Amino acid sequence: MSRRQWFRRSGAAAAGLALAPQLAGAATPLSAPPRVANGPIRLSSNENPYGPSAAARKAMQAAFEESWKYPYAGAASDFIDLIAEREGVTPEHVILGGGSSEILHATGLAYGLHGGELLAAAPTYEGMPRYAGKVAAYTHRVPLNDALEHDLEAMEGRITQAVKLVFVCNPNNPTGTIVDAAALRDFVTTASRKAVIFVDEAYIELTDDPAANTMVDLVRKDHNVIVSRTMSKIYGMAGLRVGYALARPDLADRVKTYGMAGPNVVGLRGAIASLQDDAFREHSLSQMRKGRHLIYDLCKEKGRQHADSQTNFVFFHTGMPIRDFQEAMYDEGIMVGRAFPPYLDWARVSIGTDDNMAAFATAFRKVMS
Repeated sequence: MSRRQWFRRSGAAAAGLALAPQLAGAATPLSAPPRVANGPIRLSSNENPYGPSAAARKAMQAAFEESWKYPYAGAASDFIDLIAEREGVTPEHVILGGGSSEILHATGLAYGLHGGELLAAAPTYEGMPRYAGKVAAYTHRVPLNDALEHDLEAMEGRITQAVKLVFVCNPNNPTGTIVDAAALRDFVTTASRKAVIFVDEAYIELTDDPAANTMVDLVRKDHNVIVSRTMSKIYGMAGLRVGYALARPDLADRVKTYGMAGPNVVGLRGAIASLQDDAFREHSLSQMRKGRHLIYDLCKEKGRQHADSQTNFVFFHTGMPIRDFQEAMYDEGIMVGRAFPPYLDWARVSIGTDDNMAAFATAFRKVMS
């Protein structure tokens, strides 16, 4: 298959050229698993190339001894109890899913069926709106503001009686921007009187101040809010599919009704170990910040505008159609993110290892010249 055929068939999304997964045997506790030989460097899917951590791998190896058991009575309840303790809620507040995508899908069904409408920014993460659309749920789209952030005032003005759920991805994907915490808290407090507010916090641990930016405190205060998290990003467990959400028990029960899958014992044991591995989390955060600033410097060097990211990726203006930039970078051995309308000359690039980022810098300078 030619490169052009590959792009046509995949839309430049993640292809079968993934990082080679390794459950154990890392050279050091923080080493990255090797990628597929002769494959492109994958900077397209916002993954953490340093994970799972050594502690998670050890826990997952040990978990094979209990893999004959269903997870709900052991690993799942242990994970739920840990989350409840960390977040100051009861186990009944915790929704468990096969990645946070499973929870987004279930919530989209819970509030999109039977004529329910959704409200979301544009562009944003499409996991929930796309899935809700499969059951004919309509999603109202509100453009981002000039800073590529959620326009909370405009979103609140678009909430009608038909809107049952408002989706806020914070930090936002694909822009990486974060909403001012006080402004978002005011928005959620007010808007949740009209509809349920779903705050996707997949990247919250990568922000400068996670404790200030999270909306979990509003869950504790019994507002109509659901907050989702994932083990896929800073914890490096995207392939193991472990996610969770926090909500008032009655909201949690409604979402659980539409769940169709859940994590496995191995992934759950790895997640429990990861959540308690502060050293790995801090190392990952440091590496992501370093990678962000490298891309910022490259954009400044080439006179390219970029969004201020609080994630493990950067969204920047290429000055050319995204398809041309994707193909040119692919020729140099780098996979970057897909198109995000209406920003069709902007690119989203994930942060990789130091070697990955050095290769990206070389390719970027060549392509942008």
